[in-house]
Amino acid sequence: MVTVGSYLSKNCRSIHKLATMNNPVVTVKQGKVRGSTLSLVDGSSCYSFKGVPYAQPPIGLLRFKAPESPQKWQGIYEATKHGPSCPQIPSPMSSIGEEDENCLFLNIYTKTLEPTSKLPVMVYIHGGAYMSGCGDSEMYGPDFLLQHDVILVTINYRLEVFGFLCLNTREVPGNAGLKDQVAALEWVNKNINQFGGDPDNVTIIGESAGASAVTYHMLSPMSKGLFHKVIAQSGTCIDDWSIQRDSVARAIRCSKLLGKETEDVNEILNYFRSLPSKDIVGLTLKSRIEDEKYRGLSIFFAPVVEQKFEGLQSFLTEEPLDILLSGKYNKVPLLIGYNSAEGLFMLMLQLKKAALYNKHVKYLVPREIALKLNEDKMIEFGEKIKKFYVGEKGFGEETAREIIDFQTDMHFIYNTHRFVNFYRASNQPIFTYRFNYETDLNAIKNLIDTPCKGASHADDLFYLFCNNVNKKAYQERDNLKQIVFKFTKMWTNFAKVSNPTPDQSLGVTWHPTSTGKEYMRLEEPLSFGACPELGRVTFWNQLYCDGGATHMPRSSL
Repeated sequence: MVTVGSYLSKNCRSIHKLATMNNPVVTVKQGKVRGSTLSLVDGSSCYSFKGVPYAQPPIGLLRFKAPESPQKWQGIYEATKHGPSCPQIPSPMSSIGEEDENCLFLNIYTKTLEPTSKLPVMVYIHGGAYMSGCGDSEMYGPDFLLQHDVILVTINYRLEVFGFLCLNTREVPGNAGLKDQVAALEWVNKNINQFGGDPDNVTIIGESAGASAVTYHMLSPMSKGLFHKVIAQSGTCIDDWSIQRDSVARAIRCSKLLGKETEDVNEILNYFRSLPSKDIVGLTLKSRIEDEKYRGLSIFFAPVVEQKFEGLQSFLTEEPLDILLSGKYNKVPLLIGYNSAEGLFMLMLQLKKAALYNKHVKYLVPREIALKLNEDKMIEFGEKIKKFYVGEKGFGEETAREIIDFQTDMHFIYNTHRFVNFYRASNQPIFTYRFNYETDLNAIKNLIDTPCKGASHADDLFYLFCNNVNKKAYQERDNLKQIVFKFTKMWTNFAKVSNPTPDQSLGVTWHPTSTGKEYMRLEEPLSFGACPELGRVTFWNQLYCDGGATHMPRSSL
């Protein structure tokens, strides 16, 4: 017999359970945090915790300094909307909402809140040339990855001057943005079990500047033990564009641009701290010297080799290549690769500069080599590059395909191969790929009016994350759903068991590379075999060798 009391008790429990599902409350080290539920594109739902602070606001005297541990709060912290992004210049790749220097927030998406679930955790570090972007779901929606029983964490970190000003002083040694990322990983390590995650199975994943960041974490003692696998998409820490040189000289130029002429770094620090944030946004392009306007990518507020200061923990105190060659790094399984036509996103800009490059071939030489050459040698090397890619035709509309290949090789492909070659000494499994899908999901390529084949830089993101750009095409096309499922299945398999194809469910086996030459070809159909760009990689390796730069042994090619 059902009594009124038992009926009310049963229904009260049901109502309480429903309320808990819709407004989940989790206890973390800093206090209680309330999230919400998020409807996913496949009809399922997940728990969402947005805008959770992982460090103290880096404002006032904390501007430019390493992040401080987050403070505890009273009551329940409402985590139902994203926190502000770091102040930045607008970017076509980012849909940025509120901006504020108080930007050190992360977002968590999970289908369970049972601490015993121990789901693998994927922490995504966004790209954007170290000067734009954020971790918001407007770009990095969790829908595709959460099909596979993982937890996704996305983060904001300080950008450009806010995150990468370096004065070579104890107060501002540099790399604040990377130290923000470490602080986020520390927060995940201490709290993710409360969201159903396994703190002992954390994969850091990044694209472009985010890929260079995750490979920096592989080299930093500060990051040791905070992650267990790495996925690097289109970037490494040994790329020209991923390291800052002459940081104090740049700070002096910036100070002059903003109205204060001084070479005293303490005066510069005090002056920069006195300025509103809007005044110090966008200094990357404004602070370029003449050579930087034409050589390489315009990324200059970036990670830096820090000076050592007694009692102060550093993120990086040696050249990335030296650490990589020494073997003194965090040895973890690695999944790494590039898109087949990365340079597509630069094509329009390169065509505008074509006449200049035809006349001044010295600017074709990468910075790492150029630093070792005199003017005549630089011209000689530039002629070699020009001849290899376009012969007597020169750079222009007729050689658009060759321009794309040149940019792809110089900024992405060669250094991916070089990083893999040196990291093989770790004896960790390395899974290499070449992304070559061409569908309606290739949002970047589809914006560019060109018949050239291949996947552009950042096209892979629209197969990994759901957003307003790709959602409609994904929902309407079953074949796109299948491609996305396969792609995210491989990524999450790696996060789970360090192997993207642990069984035959995808109809292909992705072997770890043994020579650095074998790549998974991510296209229709999936296939595993030799990298098609090896001839171009060999050309660049010889160029680095002839230029006195660190290169791969010839026997490895």
